[in-house]
Amino acid sequence: MKQPTLKTKEYDSEIFRKRIQKIQKKLSKGEILLLFAANHKIRNRDVEYKFRQNSDFYYLTGITEEDSIFILTSDTVGMFCLPKDKEKEIWTGIRLGKEKIKSMLGLDFTYDLTDWDKQKSAILLGNHTLYYFFGENPDRDRELLTECKTLSERAREGKFGPHRIEHPYFLHEERLIKSKDEIQILKNAAEITKFGHMRIMRESKPGMYEYELEALLEQEYLKYGSIGGGYGHIVASGKNACILHYVNNDDQLLDGELVLVDSGAEWKYYTADVTRVFPVGKRFTEPQKTIYEVVLYAQKNAIRHSVVGVPFNEVHEKTVRFLADCLREMGFLKGSLDEILEKETYKKFYMHRTGHYLGMDVHDVGRYYLDGKSRPLKDGQVVTVEPGLYFDPTDDSIPKEYRGIGIRIEDDILIHGKEPINLTESIPKEISEIEALKS
Repeated sequence: MKQPTLKTKEYDSEIFRKRIQKIQKKLSKGEILLLFAANHKIRNRDVEYKFRQNSDFYYLTGITEEDSIFILTSDTVGMFCLPKDKEKEIWTGIRLGKEKIKSMLGLDFTYDLTDWDKQKSAILLGNHTLYYFFGENPDRDRELLTECKTLSERAREGKFGPHRIEHPYFLHEERLIKSKDEIQILKNAAEITKFGHMRIMRESKPGMYEYELEALLEQEYLKYGSIGGGYGHIVASGKNACILHYVNNDDQLLDGELVLVDSGAEWKYYTADVTRVFPVGKRFTEPQKTIYEVVLYAQKNAIRHSVVGVPFNEVHEKTVRFLADCLREMGFLKGSLDEILEKETYKKFYMHRTGHYLGMDVHDVGRYYLDGKSRPLKDGQVVTVEPGLYFDPTDDSIPKEYRGIGIRIEDDILIHGKEPINLTESIPKEISEIEALKS
């Protein structure tokens, strides 16, 4: 099998310098943006989860060290970072240090993180608006609110601090549209994801366990330089496919059942998000084929409709209408199509959205509505398209041969004029392709 062609460079400070400059131009005098790096999270006792940098912090700086603080105003840019410490570096790795970070990003100032407490007043002083992601860290929220209150009490000295806290919406709007470099990284993530999905399609067989397929996915992702999945792998066999966010992954695979796998590799902080469904054995049953073909047709229609200028929610609405009509014609839903849509009885079988934004986060940032209206798709956006149908295994009103069938088919789509580009199209999804892999 062909190896993935991973064409992006290692750390390129120029990319991050340009991003900083672009965001800086959105700030007026008296406005300050604070971004806080992620910190290590405790898994249990003194064991930490594997560290993953905050997406916003990485997007602007490319720095992967924990606990740093990035400061941006209309005319200055700086950072507080972990100090060089030989003893700690022996245990946890070499730190960049303030001088190197300053040089890498062309910053106006850098401080050791230990200086934050004595410098934060001076940093905030004279700024009326603080842009900050309030609500993510209660301790940090309290610290900043207290500092802002303290500064407000210095009005008699002719001094002031932030009296308004705003969400840095402009940073998320910038992340919404992907650059050529970002698109290439997403293509690489998609290519690595393909290797994982195709391997488990080939190797799954009755008697295996869901966690064995999860292990194969993770092995393929790590083999090509991914940090692993960009979110928890969903490996749902049989009736488990009707649990949308199933993550136990501990059931045995049985012949005659399907496996729904929702998994995407994360590469250089960008993740793919792909769902495929395939038989545990060699062939789909006829009822499985019937439902699969309906969902596949709906997905292809939704992809074709994902073009510049189309409101994002319109893709979902058209998909709902198509699937509801199919369910009505097949006898799963009663009443007219308009009644089904009005009463939302289709949600018994299709209860989630048809897609979401994709990028550094699997549910990526950016506003879905502008002035109360669904946002039109724009060139450079990447979205998922993922319709599905799910037949409750405990519902006696559903014919027995359909109970427990769960189908979702998901691809990653780059909005590109009137010709959407499917970044994950090389991952088999036609029944004939999947069954050929199983032969």
